[in-house]
Amino acid sequence: MAQKQIYLDYAATTPVDLTVFKKMQPYFFEQYGNPSTIYSLGEKASQAVENARGQIADFLKCSSNEIYFTGSASESDNWVIYGVIDKIWEQENKKSHIIISSIEHKAVIAPARYHEKNNLAELTLLPVNEYGLIELTELEKAIKNNTRLISIMYANSEIGTIQPIREIGELIRKINSKRKEKIIFHTDAVQAVNYLDCNVQNLGVDLLSLSGHKIYGPKGIGALYIKKGTPIVSLIRGGGQEKDMRSGTENVPGIVGLGEAIKKVRDCKTKIQSIKKLRNKLITGILKDIPDSQFNGSLGKRLPNNAHISFRGAEGESIVMELSQRNIFVSTGSACASNSLSPSHVLTALGLSHEQSHCSVRFTLGKHTTNNDIDFVLKVLPGIIKRLRKISGK
Repeated sequence: MAQKQIYLDYAATTPVDLTVFKKMQPYFFEQYGNPSTIYSLGEKASQAVENARGQIADFLKCSSNEIYFTGSASESDNWVIYGVIDKIWEQENKKSHIIISSIEHKAVIAPARYHEKNNLAELTLLPVNEYGLIELTELEKAIKNNTRLISIMYANSEIGTIQPIREIGELIRKINSKRKEKIIFHTDAVQAVNYLDCNVQNLGVDLLSLSGHKIYGPKGIGALYIKKGTPIVSLIRGGGQEKDMRSGTENVPGIVGLGEAIKKVRDCKTKIQSIKKLRNKLITGILKDIPDSQFNGSLGKRLPNNAHISFRGAEGESIVMELSQRNIFVSTGSACASNSLSPSHVLTALGLSHEQSHCSVRFTLGKHTTNNDIDFVLKVLPGIIKRLRKISGK
């Protein structure tokens, strides 16, 4: 009998929840109307879109008028960086200063670098400590008179580090109380939604990005919370959808799926302690049974499902392929950067060498992970690492 599939790459994507899939189905075949049409078929589709918008607003504790649907969290992140800076330039004809952490997702780093390269904005990449955490004092020091946008990822997709978003929000609120030109605060909460408080009032954020396929929803759908009054330009012009901010016929099945998935996040949160217990068992077992293995990031300020380990002398991609042959699926890092031969910018920011980066593996658990899954990984992994080290001569 073939070994059952053991999926430990939930940070890359999640399987669609069956309830979510069933909610989506009618909007492919029965309720397929265009939400912009005025007859009943279109009205039902429009109602479904607005219902999902309300579900997301309820989760984030904001107004449904502050929720905008996008094609992905990467699109949401790009919209924030381009949209806010372009709007400020349009209104004030001034070069803004952007602050982001050095371990942001590339969807934040790339547009920020674009603005810097084209002399449209100044950019500061805030360093992190050896655990992947930013220091509030360093952030405060980095703020200038022309700082207009700060973007800090809530939980890192590679090492699971949780940043002090609420404390950053309080700091920005305090600084803004003494400034005429306010600082806009964005967080990429893609990895955080399943596990952390995403009440935007508690966090003090003006913008928040999220994604469907990281929370047991469909791929190809994301959302952006934009606090009322936040300066930002339209992303796509033409059709007038999304309050004329992001034109294009809505992905109704995807939107319905995202709404249902976010409604079910509370179910996943009931499993947090179980997932964390299995994650800790995995980490403890690896560090105990595999010499020269190193745990990366902070254990305390970390997502409960994330374990990131470096194995000296064993190349990460080889480990992934060996595990794959045993129907165990893990990752060398962010799925978006899996085709890159460059060392992870996240691990480099932590101070890891190129060799350590290339010897690293990310294990991310989810609601379907079992104790038997972890037992099997701990059974086969030591032999794989030993063999790969022998081949490499290390």
